[in-house]
Amino acid sequence: MKAFFSSMFHRYFKLTLLVLLGLLLVPELHATTFAAGGNDAALSIPIWMVIPFVGILLSIALGPLVNLHWWEHNQAKVSLFWAAAFFLPYTFLFGISSAVYASLHIYVIDYIPFIILLGGLFIISGGIALRGSLKGTPLFNTGLILIGTLIASLVGTTGASMLLIRPIIRANEFRKTKMHTIIFFIFLVSNIGGSLTPLGDPPLFLGFLHGVPFFWTLKLFWPFVFCTTLLLITYYAIDSHYYRQEPVQIESPDCDAEKKEKISIGGLVNFALLGGVIAAIVLSGTYSKHPLFFDAAHNSYTGINLMTEHGHTLVFPYVNLLRDGFIILMAILSWKLTPAGVREANHFTWGPIREVAVLFAGIFLTIVPPMAILQARGAELGVTQAWQFFWATGVLSSFLDNAPTYLTFLSVATGLGATSGVVTDMGIVPDHILLAISCGAVFMGANSYIGNAPNFMVKSIAEENQIKMPSFFGYMIWSTAILIPTFAALTFVFFR
Repeated sequence: MKAFFSSMFHRYFKLTLLVLLGLLLVPELHATTFAAGGNDAALSIPIWMVIPFVGILLSIALGPLVNLHWWEHNQAKVSLFWAAAFFLPYTFLFGISSAVYASLHIYVIDYIPFIILLGGLFIISGGIALRGSLKGTPLFNTGLILIGTLIASLVGTTGASMLLIRPIIRANEFRKTKMHTIIFFIFLVSNIGGSLTPLGDPPLFLGFLHGVPFFWTLKLFWPFVFCTTLLLITYYAIDSHYYRQEPVQIESPDCDAEKKEKISIGGLVNFALLGGVIAAIVLSGTYSKHPLFFDAAHNSYTGINLMTEHGHTLVFPYVNLLRDGFIILMAILSWKLTPAGVREANHFTWGPIREVAVLFAGIFLTIVPPMAILQARGAELGVTQAWQFFWATGVLSSFLDNAPTYLTFLSVATGLGATSGVVTDMGIVPDHILLAISCGAVFMGANSYIGNAPNFMVKSIAEENQIKMPSFFGYMIWSTAILIPTFAALTFVFFR
């Protein structure tokens, strides 16, 4: 069976490459969308170059369903295949120099900081163990998800997710049905919870860097309360239903009177290290335009020059180097200072971060064409009303990187000609429009596993702990059934 799927993969590889190369010869499928590789001359990129991005999403969705064993051992090959399916045609169209520039740009500016932050938080949070008698009753689970939702705006959705996913898994070890708990955890802790401060989610932090006042995001409070309340009520009802179906004799092993122990926290030093990571993120954003790190005369960051293409120089900013280096230092200190027993209690392994690193290496590269098309043609979508901004930003943020999607629609909103509202360095945006863009980018990241960075990580950690999670499409059935009606109600109340 393994040989069969290996053979099918290689045939699929060759067929896809033949299709992509064949499409290179069809000029009707070309559309001027963006300046490839930083070239100011309008270069034509084929619309069909979104195929690799769609392909890697379908691979993630269908691979585990077709053959889980094969998928687990060939994820790196699949990711490399779709990366090559982008890189080779791009090289053919624009030249090797432009292809290398585009690839380096996405990896240096986006992927490397992404995986360093995620990896740092994964290691640090893996050194914090909640010990004691934990019983995953509906009330306990709802309360823990609420706590995670509330702290996500302070430590970020990734930080809150990595901090609390293991305690909630441990509390529910004795339960037979727990998949729904992880799904609602992703909805709330990994996404909606990060909406109240720029620290909560990358799009809001980018808005802060572009002039949105730090405390403006508190205007998302009522949409946050609205969605959180509806989802927690729904979760409590669902979890209570499943809890009543649990066999009466099954109880948490920690709940016997003789075995009951006080709740304690192991690896306390990691809270200080977690604070260090948050401080590094905040300070890097606050001082990113300081003369030490930014050349105002040339409107560019100072740093290590990597390569120049068509007059544009790719720079590895010093501010990024300091931030990422500090996060790595915090992770190393966590690894050295945390007793091995703490990580053993958390069932810590490298599997989840390895899986995310491998798959997102392909996703980040293949996302270049669809993001470029969106940035170049976003203004042509005819989006003018608040509800349109909410859904357009949200739907695209469900599958694309929500940070550049947020900036794209922020740019579109500044072109509406508003004379009052939030003043940014991109222009003036009406309050209600910015509210819609912010809610769409943050809230709808929960619609798919790849909508926000911690979603896939939470899934991987849950699966490593023997919790059967739904497939890519299976998860979207849950999000469509629960989140879409919630967001429709939100639209009616706040954005009509």
